[in-house]
Amino acid sequence: MSRPGPPTPVKPVVSMLLAREDLGPPVITRLSGYFGPPDLVGPWWPFDATSYYAPEMGPNLGRRLVSFLHLADPARLADWKVFTNEVEKAFSLGERRLANLDPGYVTRERLVLATGKNFTHRIYLDHGIYGDLTLIYSQGRFRPLPWSYPDYVRGELPALLGSVRRKYLWQLKAVTD
Repeated sequence: MSRPGPPTPVKPVVSMLLAREDLGPPVITRLSGYFGPPDLVGPWWPFDATSYYAPEMGPNLGRRLVSFLHLADPARLADWKVFTNEVEKAFSLGERRLANLDPGYVTRERLVLATGKNFTHRIYLDHGIYGDLTLIYSQGRFRPLPWSYPDYVRGELPALLGSVRRKYLWQLKAVTD
């Protein structure tokens, strides 16, 4: 028989897709008021993995990854997405979003992101939010799954996620020692 226990704390991250680079600092400030101080703010790089967001957000989008200092309870993931949806609304012009924010977390074994869209591999959490197993960590690196977003597999993001995971493991060791 399994014996349920408290979950291992996770490292919160938010992947930001932005219509303009200058939106990064104010969005990060808003996120920091909720998640606490960031401990990694990745560089801005062009987002060219898909044109899916261009009709709503415009051309020449950019991506930036932010991780946050304080470890957290993974059961809060749905709440994080509800909050980031409100931030997206605050940084909108009418019906046009200027920020698409994907909160999630890094653990030893995986990267999980929150989404409001159901699909076969997504697990319902709460508040209309699903957890997406985006990447798994195996054989020394994050590895894609058949449904992984292309820009999470190549370019800047894998190395940044590796840095986030190393910091997370260091923090986790400090918490459990």
